[in-house]
Amino acid sequence: MTYVLIIGSALGTILLFLLAAANSNTALFSDHYPLLLGLNVSIVVLLLGLVIYQLSVLARQRRAKVFGSLLTFRVLVMFAIVAVVPGALVYTVSVQFLTKSIESWFDVRVDKALEGGLNLGRAAIDSLLAELTLKGRAIALELSDMSEVQRLASLNRLRERAGAEDALVITAGGKVLAGASRELGRLLPPMPSPSLVRQARNNRGYAAIEPDGGKGLLLRVITPLDSLSLSDEPKLLQLTQPVPASLAENAESVQSVYHAYKELSLSRQGLKQIYILTLTLTLLLALFGALALAFLLSRRLSQPLAVLAEGTQAVARGDFSARVPVTSGDELGILTQSFNSMTGQLDEARLVTEHSRAQLETAKAYLESILVNLSAGVLVFDAALALTIANRGASEILHDDLITITGKTPKEWPKFSDLAKTIAEEFRLRGTATWQHQLELAQSASVLLLRGSTLPESGGGGFVVVFDDITQLVAAQRATAWGEVARRLAHEIKNPLTPIQLSAERVQAKLAGKLSPADTAFIDRAVQTIVAQVTSMKNMVDDFREYARTPAPQLASLDLNTLAGEVLALYENAAVQVRPHLASGLPQVSGDPTQLRQVLHNLLQNAQDALIGSVESSPCIEVITELCAGQAWLRVIDNGCGFPDAIVKRAFEPYVTTKSKGTGLGLAIVKKIIDEHHGTISIENRDPHGAVVQISLPLAS
Repeated sequence: MTYVLIIGSALGTILLFLLAAANSNTALFSDHYPLLLGLNVSIVVLLLGLVIYQLSVLARQRRAKVFGSLLTFRVLVMFAIVAVVPGALVYTVSVQFLTKSIESWFDVRVDKALEGGLNLGRAAIDSLLAELTLKGRAIALELSDMSEVQRLASLNRLRERAGAEDALVITAGGKVLAGASRELGRLLPPMPSPSLVRQARNNRGYAAIEPDGGKGLLLRVITPLDSLSLSDEPKLLQLTQPVPASLAENAESVQSVYHAYKELSLSRQGLKQIYILTLTLTLLLALFGALALAFLLSRRLSQPLAVLAEGTQAVARGDFSARVPVTSGDELGILTQSFNSMTGQLDEARLVTEHSRAQLETAKAYLESILVNLSAGVLVFDAALALTIANRGASEILHDDLITITGKTPKEWPKFSDLAKTIAEEFRLRGTATWQHQLELAQSASVLLLRGSTLPESGGGGFVVVFDDITQLVAAQRATAWGEVARRLAHEIKNPLTPIQLSAERVQAKLAGKLSPADTAFIDRAVQTIVAQVTSMKNMVDDFREYARTPAPQLASLDLNTLAGEVLALYENAAVQVRPHLASGLPQVSGDPTQLRQVLHNLLQNAQDALIGSVESSPCIEVITELCAGQAWLRVIDNGCGFPDAIVKRAFEPYVTTKSKGTGLGLAIVKKIIDEHHGTISIENRDPHGAVVQISLPLAS
């Protein structure tokens, strides 16, 4: 940075000297001034960039509160004042002196006289144009009352009376009706352009001073003629009159002299700008050089103190091993030795403290490892019932990160309102007594068993809640209960069904031919109804018996893709298109092929039922297999109506269905089979419509 400053300042001084020499030397000015000016501007921009960079570094140091930055800032301000005030004073006086000196080279009275002569010539020509306009309007009034023949005869007389050079009567379309000229040999006066004709019609007249083909100036006036009939085509009168040659020459001479004087005045302004620019570059070079030098000097002054400050900051961060080298024998050296002695004593004290803290952290880590590896969820609250600790098991059971609610009371838990309300209510009612509560979470359909107790005051007090997810346990109990219900229903209902059906058929056969046709038809309909309902109840009893008596699966290694292909082959001619997407190279799974075929048949039948009456233009079912997370996945996807939100969380319970027919045991049987295969099953709706059933099966050992 120092070398950049020295080289830039030296080069800027040389270039400024050459620029000043170019201002006083015309040949050098015209040949090399742009190059010298560009180089000087480049040097100034370089120094400006250097100053801006140093200011940005200083600003970052001030924001970071680096030691010595305030001293650098103060030195910089003093140098800036010393450089700016005298420089600005000299610059102001020089600019004023230069401006007045150059202005004195020009006489203001000449400028006024030339401008007055130019205005006088313009006024004389404008007067001639106004006079010709009035004459044109007078002639137009006379011609408006004349016929075409009279206009031809009177146009030349009216032109001579007006003293015009040419007169012309034309239509709006450009057709010449009459013309007259002072020159006898001219057949037709100069025609106006179509744009002038339109302008004269729109503005009710046209008057202008135009160049006359290099011969001088021409006055042109176009005036509309009043028409006697609305059906007549609009007509216009044109009068042209050349400006007197002497007046035109004098006006042109004054104007050329005036323009030459103005060009001279402009060059005067440029000369002033050149000198002012040179002075400005000189001032900026001196100012930026002084500021850059201020940074270098201030850093040299603050560097010894900054070294000691770094050691102090290291101690503040907890690093007591910092030792500052002693570079002098003055007061600063004594201060450095005292600092090194202090850091040595602090380092010894830190070692003792670290040993004690390590023992405490070991005990704390042991307790935390126990909490982390607990499968149950643990929530610890302080005396104000604000959450302080939540283990990993709690986050896994609740399927959410509990960091967002750490430090908050249950009233401030937006995602777990049911759990928060239960915890707060139980601790409020039970006080210090231990309590237990079973809670079903609506958002995840999980069943939790919560146990709460109060922590002893000797350890800081507070509360602790331990909870487990007993959803699978409740589901197993519920499945067992439904199995018992199914066995009893199958036993109690099926026995009377056959006698009922036989009795109805016997009554029908006994009364055949003995009743009237109407009674016979009535008996037949009644018997058919009884037989149909009995058959339906037998089917329902068979479903319950199948649900209750599902045999244990005979697990074996099988190819899931082959099994799915065999089942899907039966649906090739189905009313709904079935699209298989079977992953190649899928490992074999552990399962019972008979029961897994039943699972796939049930899912495909449910998907077909969901597509009956669907608004989808191309209903289809997709069967997908893939390997994911070390398990084989089977997905059955349809684009039907999907599951109603009310039963999505209860779809696997027995007797839960949306069909008008059926017992609602299909998905319950499927879930029971998958559970016995140690797999998982879930359902969800697709967007915008449709449903997905996902099954995961363990791979064969």
